[in-house]
Parts: sequence; C-alpha cells; structure tokens
Amino acid sequence: MISAEKTAEILRVYHAEKWKVGTISRQLGVHHDVVRRVLAQAGQAPGLEMMRPSMVERFVPFLMQTLAKYPTLRASRLYDMVRQRGYAGGPDHFRHLVARYRPAPAAEAYLRLRTLAGEQAQVDWGHFGKLTVGRAERTLWGFVMVLSYSRQIFLRFYFGNAMAHFLSGHVEGFGAFAGVPRVLLYDNLKSAVIERVGQAIHFNPTLLDLAAHYHFEPRPVAVARGNEKGRVERAIRYIRDSFFAAREVKDLADLNAQAELWCRGVAAERRCPEDRSRSVAEVFAEERSALLALPADRFPCAQCCEVNVGRTPYVRFDLNDYSVPHLHVRRLVVVLATAETVRITRNGALIAEHQRSWGKGEQIEQPEHVAELVDFKRAARTHRGLDRLHHACPHAAAFFAAVAERSGNLGAVTTGLIRMLDLYGPAELDTAVRIATASDSPHLPALRQILEQRRHALGHPPPISIPVADQRMRDLVVRPHRLDSYDQILGSGRDDGRGKPRDDDSSDPDGSAER
Repeated sequence: MISAEKTAEILRVYHAEKWKVGTISRQLGVHHDVVRRVLAQAGQAPGLEMMRPSMVERFVPFLMQTLAKYPTLRASRLYDMVRQRGYAGGPDHFRHLVARYRPAPAAEAYLRLRTLAGEQAQVDWGHFGKLTVGRAERTLWGFVMVLSYSRQIFLRFYFGNAMAHFLSGHVEGFGAFAGVPRVLLYDNLKSAVIERVGQAIHFNPTLLDLAAHYHFEPRPVAVARGNEKGRVERAIRYIRDSFFAAREVKDLADLNAQAELWCRGVAAERRCPEDRSRSVAEVFAEERSALLALPADRFPCAQCCEVNVGRTPYVRFDLNDYSVPHLHVRRLVVVLATAETVRITRNGALIAEHQRSWGKGEQIEQPEHVAELVDFKRAARTHRGLDRLHHACPHAAAFFAAVAERSGNLGAVTTGLIRMLDLYGPAELDTAVRIATASDSPHLPALRQILEQRRHALGHPPPISIPVADQRMRDLVVRPHRLDSYDQILGSGRDDGRGKPRDDDSSDPDGSAER
C-alpha cells in the first residue's frame, strides 16, 4: 500500500511530465509493478499509448516469408538483406527480433533402442575436475563403459584422457566384464575418429589395432546425435550424482578402488531399466555368457616416448625424474609408462622400472643405481688424486714404483700423500718424496719424519689444514717458482713507484749527491 500523496504524484508526473514507468519507479522510490498498478487502477495502459512504431515492422512480412523458406538462415545474413531494403537499425537489436519471428523446429520423436545381450557397449569420457597430488594439480577424467543390454557400468579414473589411458580403459573394462561386446559406440572424439566427412570416417589406427585384437566393431555415432549413446550419457550423470558427489579420496588408487566397489555394489544392485523386476547384476549375469571371449594376451597400452638422459643419471618424464644406471647417461632411452609403472629400456633391454609418481618435481630412484654411482665416483676420486700428485710432485711416480715393489697398499699411500700435500705444499712434499726414494724408504712414516725435520730446520710453524669446500679448488695445483727472476727484471735500480727503475740511488732531493 502507498499513500494517497504518492498515488497523486505518480499520476501527475505520468500525465503532466510524460515520465515513463521506469523513470517514475527510480525517482519516487517505488517498484515498477506498483506504478503500473496505480496507472491501471486509473484506467491507463502504461506505455501503450506512448509506444513508437518499430523500425522493423514493415520488414516483418519479408522476415517471416524468408524464414519460412530458410528456417536456419543466420541472423547476420538476414540483417544484410534487410539493410539492402532500407532497414536502419542496429545488428544486435535485430538479432533479438529475428529470434522472435523464427519458426520453432518441429518436435522430433525418438524410438527406444533395444539391443541383444552381449551385442553393444557405449564408451565415453567424463570430466571430474582436478585432484591435487603433492605439488601437482592433475585433471581428473573418468573412463566409462556401459553394456547396453544389462546397463552394467565399468568406471576407471585417469589423470588425463590421452590415448594410452583410453586403451587402458578398454583393456580393464573387458577384464571387468570377463568378455567383449561385439559393437562399441563412440562419440566423435579424436581417440576414436581422426577425421570425418559425412559417412566417410578415418578411424584412429591405434583403435583399429585394439579392435582387431579383441574382435569388436568400433562404431561412431552420427555428428550431434548424442541420443544414440544415451546410455553412457545417463551413466556419467548417474556417476556424478550417486558416486562422485561429496566423496573423499586419498589418491588415484584409492579413488579407483572405491569406484570398483561402487560398480559391483550400488550400481549393480539398482533396478535394470529394461526389466524393472530384476537388478542390473542379475541381467548382467545372463548377458555375460553372450560376450565374446577374451584373447590369451592383453593388448599393450603403455605410453611410449623417447627421452635423452642428461649428465645426471635421471630420466625426466611427466614432471618427475626417474633414476637409471649411470652407464646410460648421455644416451637415448625409451620410456614405457602406464598408470602404475614407468619402465625404461635401451636398445630393447629393460634398464630400470619404477612405480609411477603423479606428483611434481619428485625424484624417484632405486638404491642400487645410487650405490653404483657412488662406487664409480669413489674410484674416480682415487684417479683424480693420482693425477693431482703427478702434477704436484714429479718424483711421486718413482715413489709409487718403489711402494709397488714392496707390495704396499697403493690406495692408502695415495690418501696419505694427498693429506701431506694439503698440509706441507707441493714443493716440500716433492723434496721429501725424492729424499725418501733415494734413501730406499718408500713409506709414509719416513715421509712424515723427513717433512717434520725440514720444518724444524727451517723454523716453520706447524702446518694447519684449511678445508676447501669447492672440490675444483682442492684439485687445483699451483707449483711455486723461483723469485730471483724478478731481481733480474728490476736490476740494481730502485722502483720509482711507477714500475720503472730510477736513474740514481741517491736520497738527495736535488740530486747534488755524488753517484
């Protein structure tokens, strides 16, 4: 209810000021339905007496005649046609007018499709959002296969809808049904149909290989005829509502385990749409005997790709690193991946096998691969030590030969010499090695005694070992050189501060002293 003053104001601005209903509603703060009710009670039809004739009115007969003949003609083409006939309106408003006059398509009736037992199954993918695994966010797809006769459902989830997962869904579905239907219906997805022109269909060659292995006929439905595979469409909707909604899962394996239990339990216990007196499980038990027998071997459905191993013994595949023996670095290998495992081969031979990780940036390795690399690096470290001693101590070769003649432990001698090299330096060690070899005492204790005696004789402090973190700096050998060559460069003159000898050796500032 509004006051009499408000009613009078509405009538005044409507008749005297020619305000529209929307303007009255905004300016007076009342709902537009209230404004219309007040005007109707006053015997007015709001807006009708003020409506201007539409620009399209004189073109309506032309539009209706054209649309009756060409009911699917696009509004953009109609707009060009009426523009040529004098229409001055805009294209956006004209599109809405065309929708008003376009004849509605005739309702189409559909036949209820019935199939024989074991005759047909329908296949499709369903998108189920994303699932977080570690630091990765994976897209979750559900592979659904439905037997058309019994409506038995097979459901398997995958991270992605790649061809390898598409093949795996078929193989696992046939195994769950313990048989193969004679015909499989598909939508026109790329995993099934690469190209299609009318009835000319270019099937995916891999799907044809799968069909030849399991002896079924792949059959794509007509374009834009989803009703032909309505059983799998309704099954996906049923899966979303009955299984997936508000379900808590730990990982992909847990989700698939729950899906398998649901298919055998809740989905199989529902009433069969073709025979409401029996359950899906009871009808499926009857249909199972009509399915084709499974072949003796499974169809290979692993994802295959070639990968170059870098400098480290790891193969990068699908956001993660998998270890290989270190002998295969800088080589081309082949990765064969399934939803559960990652197998790595080279020249047809298996070199590594890992459990697949669906995370991101993870390092999956086998302990023996790391142990082999550590052993190899330990041996290489010994060779680097020998090379370092060879450059730092020219007399080390004779010392090692003398140790070998006495059946000494060359590894222990190498380690000891490297420690002495770090403590005393290359010059002192080379001198001590030469003395020990000449005195027929090729032993580490003799070397220590010689080095300590020379240190005391020269009055040097005890040596202190300074650890160096960078291995490259540890292996760097700087051999000392004699410094008397600098005296020859300078001669007997003194440096004038600019690297040049002075002409005189006098300290007299005015140069009056006698040279």
